[in-house]
Amino acid sequence: MPAPLRVGMRPSSHPDLLSYVRDGSRGAGHVILIDPNLQSQEEAAKRAVAAVSAGSRMVFVGGSTGTDGDNVHATVVSIQEALELCSWNASQDAGMSEDDWKVPVVLFPAGAHALSSAADGITFMMLMNSRERQFLVGEQVMGAPYIKEAGVTPLSMGYVICAPGGKVGEVGRADLLQVDDEELAAAYAVCAEAYGFSLLYLEAGSGAETPVPTSLIRAARNASEKLILIVGGGIRDGQSARAVVEAGADYVVTGNLTEQFDDTESLRKALSTLISEMRG
Repeated sequence: MPAPLRVGMRPSSHPDLLSYVRDGSRGAGHVILIDPNLQSQEEAAKRAVAAVSAGSRMVFVGGSTGTDGDNVHATVVSIQEALELCSWNASQDAGMSEDDWKVPVVLFPAGAHALSSAADGITFMMLMNSRERQFLVGEQVMGAPYIKEAGVTPLSMGYVICAPGGKVGEVGRADLLQVDDEELAAAYAVCAEAYGFSLLYLEAGSGAETPVPTSLIRAARNASEKLILIVGGGIRDGQSARAVVEAGADYVVTGNLTEQFDDTESLRKALSTLISEMRG
């Protein structure tokens, strides 16, 4: 893991990261997921800028495989520097305001080996339906001292993988939630709230053919109004994103969609359309 080096959010922008995440005044939020193993740090920065200019409210950095402290840290630093430059440029010209670019860069880690001190926050997660202690508490115990020393803000999160699950379900050795597991989805939400988690993430897996079933999302939402509900995996267009939001999601995460575009302007337009349709 890199030595602590803060390049974090400006103190005047979002001093309380959780309050920023909880703020639903602009409706459902979009999160772009950047996998450092699937693109260069320069390309990651360009895609993050395109996403923020399209309306994304957070940038997640991480992946299930192929990430380590080096490529994660380099990617986070590159994104932070690009957003800082955009914010400065906005202060000199019309168009987007400085605050529009003050978007948190948050770690979405595979484990304690893939952290960065330059991130604003981290989804400090328990993979709740894993069969392995490693993903319930093991990686968290190893990473917690570094996170505290680096000053990276933890966002406590329950992480639940739904069928088909993809690589993350395989690596995390998860007992996948099935389409008819509404009661179990609700129970995980109640459990996450009882643990004191702030976020609950329902994940269908990277590259999933379909998103998390709306029945599971609705069950989790109805079981807990306190949790910030995040849904990712298999969301490729505004219609599917809208269905997820109508079922109760506060945030929608897209990752594979981002990687389909070599041209960042095409990516910006695609994400702008998705976000607009998602918010109805």
